[in-house]
Amino acid sequence: MRIAVIGQAAFGKDVLDALVEKNEEVVAVLCPPDNPSRSVDPIKSSATEHKIPVFQYKRMRDTEAINEFRSLNVDLCVMAFVTDIVPDEILESPSAGTIQYHPSLLPEHRGPSSINWPIIQGKTKTGLTVFWPDKGLDTGPILLQEEVDITDTDTLGSVYFGKLYPAGIEAMVTAVEMVRDGTAPKIEQDHSRATYEGWCNSSDVVIDWNKSGAEIYNLIRGSDPSPGANTLWNGKSIYLFNTYFNAGENREIPGTVTAISDNSFSLSVASGLISIGRVKVDRESKVTAAEFIESHGLKIGDQFGF
Repeated sequence: MRIAVIGQAAFGKDVLDALVEKNEEVVAVLCPPDNPSRSVDPIKSSATEHKIPVFQYKRMRDTEAINEFRSLNVDLCVMAFVTDIVPDEILESPSAGTIQYHPSLLPEHRGPSSINWPIIQGKTKTGLTVFWPDKGLDTGPILLQEEVDITDTDTLGSVYFGKLYPAGIEAMVTAVEMVRDGTAPKIEQDHSRATYEGWCNSSDVVIDWNKSGAEIYNLIRGSDPSPGANTLWNGKSIYLFNTYFNAGENREIPGTVTAISDNSFSLSVASGLISIGRVKVDRESKVTAAEFIESHGLKIGDQFGF
């Protein structure tokens, strides 16, 4: 099959590399335009190394992009980490169609921050889906899915980089093989079970100290390393990372510093304590808890949330 890959960043690069390693015939790579203030996108660098033509468009909805893509006469389009809107004219152009990776168990958690929200909501399972994109947002028929566990110490970072990232690369390769072999299904999503969440922004993960310790802990780890659950400390925004929840009886006001050690400090929450290993104050860089304690004079009894 003649394959075009649309993607970007490390995930797009690794999907491309995996397809090339499997001797798939990748005839084109499409990625965003170069940003003068950043390094060349990894997928572009990889395509150049493999001598695969690269096409870059500011908007894939533009007539130039659509016409040039059609001229490639590809059999399958593979979408690996795509943030631009890809028009129907491109999705429907390949003879075998277009497939796309999404890091959730569709129809749940449609939308751009689909890894954050299951953790924030306290779920113990999530997964990935390879599907056939259509006119809707993450609404197309399912080709394959894989489930992964969310442990009580997992963060956004560990779920993505440790689980959904490597599994996603393998799933995309498997999906391409299934399309080529004629065994790829198109299973309609159960739209009655669909959920959608938008981007997980800093304003969405402001800590409410009146909530339970488990809810606060889920909020923190579901936004670690980005965008970072945040609260106030001495009138400044502070973002909390590398946390651990210790359930138990606690009578201190939620948000109170109850203990300070060499590498962390603990904050009281309803029914327990949350230990903090790294922080970021306003626009400062992330630092260890020890660095923060020393540089900002944190002491037992200080309160967060004000």
